[in-house]
Amino acid sequence: MSAPSIKLAGIVAASAVLLVAGCGGQAPATGGEGGEGGVQGTVAIDGSSTVAPLSEAAADRFRDVEAGVNVTVATSGTGGGFKKFCAGETDISDASRPIKDEEAATCKAAGIEFTEVVIANDGLAVVVNPENTWANCLTMEHLKTMWAPESEGKITNWNQIDPSFPDQKLTLFGAGTDSGTFDYFTDAVNGEEGASRTDYSPSEDDNVTIQGVFGDKGAVGYFGLSYVEENPDKVKAVEIDSGNGCVAPSEKTVQDGTYTPLGRPLFIYVANKSYKEKEAVKTFVDFYLENEAEIAKAALYIGLTPEQKEKAQGQLGSLSS
Repeated sequence: MSAPSIKLAGIVAASAVLLVAGCGGQAPATGGEGGEGGVQGTVAIDGSSTVAPLSEAAADRFRDVEAGVNVTVATSGTGGGFKKFCAGETDISDASRPIKDEEAATCKAAGIEFTEVVIANDGLAVVVNPENTWANCLTMEHLKTMWAPESEGKITNWNQIDPSFPDQKLTLFGAGTDSGTFDYFTDAVNGEEGASRTDYSPSEDDNVTIQGVFGDKGAVGYFGLSYVEENPDKVKAVEIDSGNGCVAPSEKTVQDGTYTPLGRPLFIYVANKSYKEKEAVKTFVDFYLENEAEIAKAALYIGLTPEQKEKAQGQLGSLSS
């Protein structure tokens, strides 16, 4: 299954309760919510549909560690998740962007103290047909010309994007409007989530986009970076110039922040009180961070750099002291 397909599957399942049941053999926890047979309790997570597959993958693996913890993962969007989080309804808020000042103020007014943790990295690749010899590097202005709402029905040829490009029909493939990938891409390119021309071929299945781009010399598409690496003979990822020169998409450039704005960190916000007072939450969050590389790979994202992981461990460690 492709990256957005897997992520969509996770999003559809996100509202379901994930019963985290696992193997025995671990020493019983002491204190907190611990009891005979291990840690007992609940972990409530809500927020970004983009980050949900990560939290679901973490919960899925956590079932092999603790038998008595019930983890729920829901998706009301990053903003919706913060509303619930700042109302004290959840222990963890999944977020595909940093918390806004007004959201943080709401949390503060409600007495909700939190810790922001970068839990993974995300990257989108813009791809063209392997026979495309002219679009080796595209600027953000090029992408906006292709995808802006006002370009609908008007920008239909590559030479309208740049005079140096050939007289070649432009065909566009992309994520469906219900996808977090669509929101991410449109926000990065057009400055607003959901702002996009509609005369393109949308799909939640990467295979459709892959085949569409592969079958059309003038085609352009976009999806998660990991899926590009699985189809090197069918599509070619282009470099992106956001003002500081052309940068190729890769795990390294996403992690070091040079592949911008199509590379970004993903977050979980942990309620300090939950982490300190609910052993189920602390145990789950610690497990999540410790196993972030495996979890990111399973969810088709990019893991943390050593520096990012060390920082996150330090942040959580300070809550335990």
